[in-house]
Amino acid sequence: MRKVLYVILDGLGDRAVAALGGRTPLEAAHTPHLDALAAGGQQGLVVTVGEGIAPESDVAVTAILGYDPFQHHAGRGLLEALGMDIPFRDGNLALRGNFATGGEGRRILDRRVGRSLRSEEAKELAQAVQREVQLPGASFRFEASVGHRCVLVLYDPQLHLSGQISNTDPAYGRVGALGVARTVVRDEVETCVPLDGGPGARRAAELVNEFTERSRRVLEDHPVNQRRRSRGEPPANLVLLRDASDHVPQIPPFAERFGARFACFVEMPVERGIARLLGMGVVEVPPSGRDPKVYTRWAEEALRQLDRWDGLYVHLKGPDEPGHDGDWDGKRAVVEGIDEHFFGPLCHGLRGRGDVVVAVTADHATVCEVGAHTDDPVPLVVWGGGVEPDGAGGFGEGAAARGRLGRLRGVEVLPLLLERARGA
Repeated sequence: MRKVLYVILDGLGDRAVAALGGRTPLEAAHTPHLDALAAGGQQGLVVTVGEGIAPESDVAVTAILGYDPFQHHAGRGLLEALGMDIPFRDGNLALRGNFATGGEGRRILDRRVGRSLRSEEAKELAQAVQREVQLPGASFRFEASVGHRCVLVLYDPQLHLSGQISNTDPAYGRVGALGVARTVVRDEVETCVPLDGGPGARRAAELVNEFTERSRRVLEDHPVNQRRRSRGEPPANLVLLRDASDHVPQIPPFAERFGARFACFVEMPVERGIARLLGMGVVEVPPSGRDPKVYTRWAEEALRQLDRWDGLYVHLKGPDEPGHDGDWDGKRAVVEGIDEHFFGPLCHGLRGRGDVVVAVTADHATVCEVGAHTDDPVPLVVWGGGVEPDGAGGFGEGAAARGRLGRLRGVEVLPLLLERARGA
């Protein structure tokens, strides 16, 4: 069996931008190494979750790892907690959070604190909230992860809490149990409400609203925010919560489901949580810190690890953030940096090897003109495994639409790669 190297470029997909000559940021980027993979492989388009669904990352990653999220959805809050090693058992309530900048009343000025919140600052703020906030009849763990991101787990010793509650973050809603991005976003904190009539949902909503109010009192005049204001930076004086989870689902382990041992290279807790839930190995790698040169170390480690596993799942965050910020030129530059510093050494290391199948795709599109995840299909290239090149062109959305792989669903990609790896 050949090895599988499955690389996800977070939020890579996009739409044509007039300022880029009618090309997408990927198509406008100088990507000789990705284009070389495309020249020797086949391309296609992937609808990661479903038509009309702009998925959150956890839902999309679940799908592209071969698990239908409508059947095997764990919930973003749980995955973040697992990725952060926060204790959780059925009946607890886990939520993903953002530190944000709040204005008067319930107004939101910036959902991500201008992307300028340092991880050390976030940790200091989270520690203050953990130390100073008390919730009636309940306890909690509140931890910062990377940048503006954070995780809250609520514990009520008298009652099983229910995840059937709404978000306070107005940028995200639900389709059934799945978290989805909204394209029209209000600039006000939403009140958490129960979505069913059970006591667990009512209590969960009450605790979320109490935490939101009480944590803001701690954050508003915290020394970290006083220093940020003095430097002209937005304060992190608000926590927005979403995607509540109340249990650990029973999901078939990856090795049992697919007959292959995979490990992951990831830098965000949600992807680490998914890998742990599926029983994948976890290879520790340094966070990129928005520095594409760190990806050279990722590529070198991937080449070393290939022989230890049947496959590697590698998730690079880079393109997603400039997509959210509407920065198409920044997204193009990030893609170029990843091509140079990750795919350059990777392709050099794979030269002459015929025992590896490489696939590159995205978990979702993050469209610059929208500034959010969308349901747009994302490009896929598959190289190796004895495939005949399709001649579709350099790697990009337009070439992928012409590629021999056609249009696939997210859950179909991994089985295709394993089929190629096994020589079928």
